[in-house]
Amino acid sequence: MEIDTLSRPSEILVEEGGAGDDLVILSGPSHAEEVAKGMATSVVAASTSKDSALRVQGRISGPDFRVYTSSDVPGVELGGALKNIIAVAAGVAEGLGLGDNARAALVTRGLVEMARFAAIHGAERETFSGLSGVGDLMVTCWSPHSRNRGLGLRIGQGESLDEILASQEKVAEGVWTCRAVHQAAVDQDLELPITSRLFSILFEGEDPRASVGELMSRPARSERDPHPC
Repeated sequence: MEIDTLSRPSEILVEEGGAGDDLVILSGPSHAEEVAKGMATSVVAASTSKDSALRVQGRISGPDFRVYTSSDVPGVELGGALKNIIAVAAGVAEGLGLGDNARAALVTRGLVEMARFAAIHGAERETFSGLSGVGDLMVTCWSPHSRNRGLGLRIGQGESLDEILASQEKVAEGVWTCRAVHQAAVDQDLELPITSRLFSILFEGEDPRASVGELMSRPARSERDPHPC
């Protein structure tokens, strides 16, 4: 996502004149390290053009690479961006040694935040139950290949964001997506507790353990409450 505008990749390509209705977005739980080895992978090809999505599906599907189609371009793109925020947070929880219960709760409620934010930006909530939503979220939060989880892990172990960014060549997109989404949520009066606390950790120097306390002490409510977690 573009930080200042929240534009998605497809919107940027259209704006720059490099894409039309035949644009197809490919996303899902697909770490390149495993795809390159021919390990079984499933992804989603999303397009406003059904024919274009089917054409891509037919051309790149194979015995080890299964492709589904979708018409929800905003949902597939936002799933790929927003899950990186939750993956950084999951890494922080892991670095703090909070255990599997805490990480599972964080990832589950993180998915709720993702779908809530995406829904008001043109996405379909159902998309977040699929490969480009919960599927991509799970692999990014748990995989040793995940740059975002790895950055969060180091934050949880006591390193600063500046130290980490100075020491790595690969980009952890969740850091900058967190900044963009947090500002958008503030502007839109949208409560995103996990994103908000992660922003405070990354950019305001908040103690990660204090952030956990803030999340755990939030007012009790029903799990199906339409308001934030």
